[in-house]
Amino acid sequence: MRRQIPFLLAAMMPFACAAALRAQAVTPTEGPYKVIKSEKVGGAGGFDYVYADSAGRKLYIPRSNRVEVYDLDTLKNVGTIADANNVHGAAVDTASGHGFCSSRPVVMWDTSTLKPIKTIDVQGNPDGIFADASSGSIYVLSHSTPNVTVIDAKDGTVKGTIDIGGAPEQGVADGAGHLYICIENGAAIAVIDAKAMKMTGKYELGENGGGPAGLSIDPKNRVLFAYCREHQNCIVLNADTGKILKTLPTGSGVDSAQFNPQTMESFSSHGDGILTVIKENSPTDFAVEQQVQTKQGAKTCTLDTRTNDIFLITAERAPARAPAAAQPPNAGRRGGRGGRGGAMVPDSFTILVVGK
Repeated sequence: MRRQIPFLLAAMMPFACAAALRAQAVTPTEGPYKVIKSEKVGGAGGFDYVYADSAGRKLYIPRSNRVEVYDLDTLKNVGTIADANNVHGAAVDTASGHGFCSSRPVVMWDTSTLKPIKTIDVQGNPDGIFADASSGSIYVLSHSTPNVTVIDAKDGTVKGTIDIGGAPEQGVADGAGHLYICIENGAAIAVIDAKAMKMTGKYELGENGGGPAGLSIDPKNRVLFAYCREHQNCIVLNADTGKILKTLPTGSGVDSAQFNPQTMESFSSHGDGILTVIKENSPTDFAVEQQVQTKQGAKTCTLDTRTNDIFLITAERAPARAPAAAQPPNAGRRGGRGGRGGAMVPDSFTILVVGK
């Protein structure tokens, strides 16, 4: 009997966990936003991040060994950036007209012609990527060291690297020389001086801030929105002091976030098929405006600042084969964290557009 007690507890734990997850599930709510377009574009390869170049009217979607490029208005394919090894994300520097993707090596291209300019050798395992217009730099994020590689957007030279002491997920710039990067395995936000290329501080998110994987910023009012996986929440904090202002519920499985200064809303996309919309009523007043139903697996998003539409990507998945433990660790997730469960259904890859 003594041996049965731990055995029974162990047997019951998966059911208890499942029940807890069901209890935390977010229900879609009514509001101004909805899926206004769903375009099944198909194509092979895994996927991770999606990036909208609003000025250039292009949508960049990395797909394992290449970056597919779509017209941002029609969603028609307009080109491909080939030979990108294990690519995850893309970013554009508008001033130079250069695009970059987080692969190894990094591929740099001309955004007008989509022709590659050069490849850039980097270390680590490139994952996230973002641009900062104020420093004219591209930042390539890696869970292994070096955590951040800084690239000159004009000529593609490596300026240096930055150690933030943990695994970076999403980064944002305030346009005034400061960078903020969420540390997924550290429950914190790294604060970086862009000119000095050095971490100057770290904002701890506390016991409810485990697994921050999405980050957006209101640069004018100095507000950060940190989205955390472990507690399915958003921790709102002051960008200058790190003071926590509010904690709000979100969907499950966040992987990116965006802030729209025109509507004063922060958006976070979740693998459970929810897009959470948080309204900034004032620099100290925040509320969940809507939980938008999208599609399962649509856990990364990007904002078109011209139309105010949000773009997400996903694909259908076959049922996972049992037992799950017998499958390879990355089964069904080639080339990024595009989904969970079984293999991707062929040609089911879809672009979603959420708007009013």
